[in-house]
Amino acid sequence: MVKASSGTRKRQLGDFVRAQREKLTPEAVGLPASGRRRTPGLRREEAAQLSGLSVTWYTWLEQGRDVSVSPLALARLAGALKLGHAERAYLFELADRRDPNEGDDEADAVPPAVLACLTSIHSPAYLLDRGWNAIGWNERAARLFVAWLDRPGERNLLRYIFLEPAARILIHDYDERARRVVAEFRATIGTHIEDAPVRALTEELRVRSPRFAELWGAQAVLSREGGRRTFNHPEDGFLSYEQVTFILAGRPDLKLTILLPSGRH
Repeated sequence: MVKASSGTRKRQLGDFVRAQREKLTPEAVGLPASGRRRTPGLRREEAAQLSGLSVTWYTWLEQGRDVSVSPLALARLAGALKLGHAERAYLFELADRRDPNEGDDEADAVPPAVLACLTSIHSPAYLLDRGWNAIGWNERAARLFVAWLDRPGERNLLRYIFLEPAARILIHDYDERARRVVAEFRATIGTHIEDAPVRALTEELRVRSPRFAELWGAQAVLSREGGRRTFNHPEDGFLSYEQVTFILAGRPDLKLTILLPSGRH
């Protein structure tokens, strides 16, 4: 997909902000109605005031001019315009900025329907959060992932792969999978690489696992792709799967991974 040019995106951003402003009434944002208005919705001056922005800057933004837009300014604007989740995400996408509040309301709010869906999947399936902590899985996944999902305790996939001896036995092509998983993790966290939990995790693994430190230092980046995954299970023997991964609609911080039996050996 071809990404729109900077000028086009700024015009789209301005059009979107203007449309959202025109939808709001003074009463909706706690302002007194001031007689008949020549234009629908809020005035630019009112939207700028509510956002804590200068009228000039706000006007230039709506006009699609080349102005610097900080994430914090966009966050204030999103709040002033009372944008919903999808609208707010679209605003930051058009501005090519990361939402500073992204994930704040999501960490402990896994939709119950998503967790219920795991039990209906007839293959190993698990749900990872942004830090690759397993926050949901089914019984088949618990049986497959020995010393990770089958017992209480640590649920982080990276810690399992690099710190749990059982992982080296279970994962058939361990060296290749370890290399890919580090590159995939770097790609997944993207702009969150400096977030405190992510930094703490990577620093811990660099200290405790020389192999992780070596792979992390290589700076490789790969998308989290599907493909063949093979295991040497202590009870079920050699197992072969095709992995598919889904990003949940409305929850880009969560990824659902399903391992479908491939029958290949």
